[in-house]
Amino acid sequence: MVSSGGGTMNQMIRCAHCNCLFLPNPKVKNQRYCSQKDCQRARKRLWQQQKMAGDNDYQANQKDAQKTWRQQNSNYWSRYRDQHPQYVSRNRLLQKHRDSGRRSPDRLAKMDPLKQCSSFKTGSYYLIPESSGLLAKMDALITKVILIPVS
Repeated sequence: MVSSGGGTMNQMIRCAHCNCLFLPNPKVKNQRYCSQKDCQRARKRLWQQQKMAGDNDYQANQKDAQKTWRQQNSNYWSRYRDQHPQYVSRNRLLQKHRDSGRRSPDRLAKMDPLKQCSSFKTGSYYLIPESSGLLAKMDALITKVILIPVS
């Protein structure tokens, strides 16, 4: 007998991860995952994602735990890079590829972007959200711009 979930004692059900048939543990209500290591990992990962999305206390606790770990293991990544030179060279190569795909290599950082925009003048401006489609200035933000000359 095959069931889609929440089986009784002698019913085989399909695992939600690997889709294999298994006999659920009668002590586990609404069991959906088999006991395979990958399936249990998938179950835990899904639980953690749902918990992070819906529980602010859990999210804050995880953030705090990660901060504590980073403080206690502050040299983790430098040690890892020292012990895995193939990772460093592969990452460097991939970063060059990502940089070349995004923009030209000579424009990685804009050192002085306002030099190109000489049309700005000191004064008050309305910042209106582009997607609002409003004609009136209901959602506008008034901003004062003061230009500081470079000596």
